[in-house]
Amino acid sequence: ADLTAFSAQFGLPAPNANTFQVVNLGGSTTNDGWGQEAALDIQMAHAMAPNAKIILVEAASAGIADMLAAVDKASALVTAAGGGQVSMSWGSNEFAGETTLDNRFSASNVVYLASTGDAVAPSWPAVSSKVVAVGGTTIARDASTLAFLGENSWTSAGAGFSTQVQRPSFQPASVGSMRGIPDISAVANPDTGVWVRYTFAGGSGSYWMIFGGTSVAAPVVAGIVNNSAHFYASSTAQNTKIYAAKASTASAFRASRTGDCGYHHAYMVTTAWNPCTGVGSPTGRTYQ
Repeated sequence: ADLTAFSAQFGLPAPNANTFQVVNLGGSTTNDGWGQEAALDIQMAHAMAPNAKIILVEAASAGIADMLAAVDKASALVTAAGGGQVSMSWGSNEFAGETTLDNRFSASNVVYLASTGDAVAPSWPAVSSKVVAVGGTTIARDASTLAFLGENSWTSAGAGFSTQVQRPSFQPASVGSMRGIPDISAVANPDTGVWVRYTFAGGSGSYWMIFGGTSVAAPVVAGIVNNSAHFYASSTAQNTKIYAAKASTASAFRASRTGDCGYHHAYMVTTAWNPCTGVGSPTGRTYQ
C-alpha cells in the first residue's frame, strides 16, 4: 500500500504481483524500524528503476547469519530472474575473518551494492572487494527556487580504509594498500533527504516522512545501475566499469566542490577518488 501511494504521488507505475514480491524468511513484520528501512529501500529503487521487478527479502533477524541467509535467498531469486542487483542497506563493524564470507556476494550475474553506514568508520559488507560500496552526499539547493546547485560530502557517511581487505584491482594505486570506500555516492544527508511513505504496524496511521542515511544512497544507485540496462556478471565487473568511466569521462560523475568526512573530519573531497564520495555521484545512467 505504501509503494502504491508513493508511486501515485510521483507519477510512477503502480506495483503489481508481477513487479513486486515479498519473501519472508521468518522475521517479524511488525518492527517499525526495519519496516521503515524496507519502505525506504523499496521506494528509492522504484523511483530510479520504475520498470524493474523489486523483490523484498525479509531476514529472520538482524543477526549476521540471518542477514547473509537473506542475501543468499536474494541472490538465488535474482539469478533465476536472469540477473540484476542486490541492494543491502545494513552493515556492521569490520571483524577478523570477514573476507571468508566474500563467497556470499559472488553469485553469477548479480551485482551487490552496500551502504557504507552512517557512523563515520568503514563498515562491512561495504568494504568487501565483492561489493560496490555506496557512500553519501549532501544536496545543495537554492533557498527560494529549490533549484539544484550541487552536491557536497556528508560528514556522517561511512568512509575511509578497511583494516582487513587489501586494495582490489579495480581501484587505482593512489587509493593505497587497503580497500578504500566508498566506490560511488548519492544523496544521504537527512537534512536534504527523501520523501518516503510509511504505514505504522501498530495502526497509528500512514505518513510522509523524510529519511536520510546511506540507506538512501544504496538503493538509489542500485536503481540507476538497473535502469542503465548494463547488467554485469559481478560486482567486480561493475566496479571496473565505474572506475574506468571515472578515469576516461569527466562528465560521468559529479565531484563534490567542498566537504570532509571520517574520524575527526580527517579526509577532504577532491576531484579524484576520495574517501568521502569515492568517484563522486552519478550524473546519469550511461556510465554505470
